[in-house]
Amino acid sequence: MDYTIGEVAQLSSVSERTLRYYDELGLVCPKRDRQQLYRLYSKEDLKRLQTVLFYRELDFDLATIKAIMEDSGFSIVQALEDQRQRLLAKRSRLDNLLHTLETTIAEQRGETTMTDKERFEGLKKSLVEENEKKFGKEIRTRYGEETVAKSNAQMMGMDEKTFNEMQELSTLLLEKLVEAEKSGDCRSPLARQVAMMHKQWLAYTWPSYNAEAHANLVRMYVDDERFNAFYLGKAAFLRDAVLALLDERQA
Repeated sequence: MDYTIGEVAQLSSVSERTLRYYDELGLVCPKRDRQQLYRLYSKEDLKRLQTVLFYRELDFDLATIKAIMEDSGFSIVQALEDQRQRLLAKRSRLDNLLHTLETTIAEQRGETTMTDKERFEGLKKSLVEENEKKFGKEIRTRYGEETVAKSNAQMMGMDEKTFNEMQELSTLLLEKLVEAEKSGDCRSPLARQVAMMHKQWLAYTWPSYNAEAHANLVRMYVDDERFNAFYLGKAAFLRDAVLALLDERQA
């Protein structure tokens, strides 16, 4: 027995528009009737749709789902483990957000007062969450879940003095970067200082420094407009300054 797209939409609680989109992506591709007007879903199509919905429920993106279902060399176990780590991180962020929200509500009601330490912890959590939202996917793709988790843990483990030092260094780094870029010389003393400051800034959240990773990171800045915007449109100069410093160290 075959099902029309309307019947499948009712059975699965998936809109007809989404079903058409899955067809366009090659995820669930039903046959057509003789006039090529209507999609007709077989039981195998329904099973495939069920698989897609299962992975969507686990918060997989559609490209990964397609790879899981079609690429025989794709590691499903690794994909599931990676997604597990993402979901654990998301749960942790939500737990932290709920705690901060509940504490803030209680404070607004006059039931409690947030300590300076609680405010500071909330600030760190907000920064980690903002970075996750803006850059998490790209960083995880390039460096892996474990590296990102260690970096976030190092950030959350900072005391207030260290955190403030990192923030101050970030501000100074941007100021010096703008100044150094005016000369156009990525090997100038000021450009070298900027590159050293960037290395120092990374050390606050990197468990261990790696020159190759540093080089790859600044190259990525140039390829992504969001990072370039963070560095005030000077990402290319920062890349050149860092690469010049690394070349100097290798010479």
